[in-house]
Amino acid sequence: MDVRRAPVDDARIHWQQQLPVLTAGEHTLRQLRPSDAAPLLAMLTSDDVTRHISPPPLTLDGFERFVAWSLREQAAGTSICYGIVPKGYDCAVGIIQIRGIQPDLGNAEWGFALGCAFWGTGVFHPCATAVVNFAIDTMGIRRLEARAAAANARGNGALCKLGASPEGVLQNSFLKGGRYHDQLLWAIVESEWREDREAESVQDR
Repeated sequence: MDVRRAPVDDARIHWQQQLPVLTAGEHTLRQLRPSDAAPLLAMLTSDDVTRHISPPPLTLDGFERFVAWSLREQAAGTSICYGIVPKGYDCAVGIIQIRGIQPDLGNAEWGFALGCAFWGTGVFHPCATAVVNFAIDTMGIRRLEARAAAANARGNGALCKLGASPEGVLQNSFLKGGRYHDQLLWAIVESEWREDREAESVQDR
């Protein structure tokens, strides 16, 4: 019998029903749960976290509705939202979200937020790498875009370290605090991502 790899459509049905748990070094990523609302409220509403991003929900009810909304969008096949769970924790302390730009998810955009207590601890990079691998290998995404405020040195640095390519400046594209700010457009392209992974694999041998 000829056994072939399941097509992307079959895999898509699977993740629409339940996101698989991803391993990222000592950390994990999993589907959001209603119980994550309270810790996400505590982690993602500080001034340090929100300085350069669109404002998150500011109440427990708001985060509970966000979790429910993210699960509906996942079921519809339009987006996913992974919770970042560091080693030793059972709750999410950050999120990585991917939203389709095209119906077939060939092009998508992503964003992320992590509690500032975990900045510089080595949590983000392996978690982001795991989600990008999932997006390309399982969701079939060919191009993954990110927009980061030009003044967000940490966010832009994280994207650069991840291997994203800067493609330009989006002038006055982000409204924050009653003012418009420039953003940098970053992209991860499937072919380049796979080439980088193969090169790293050869170096590790």
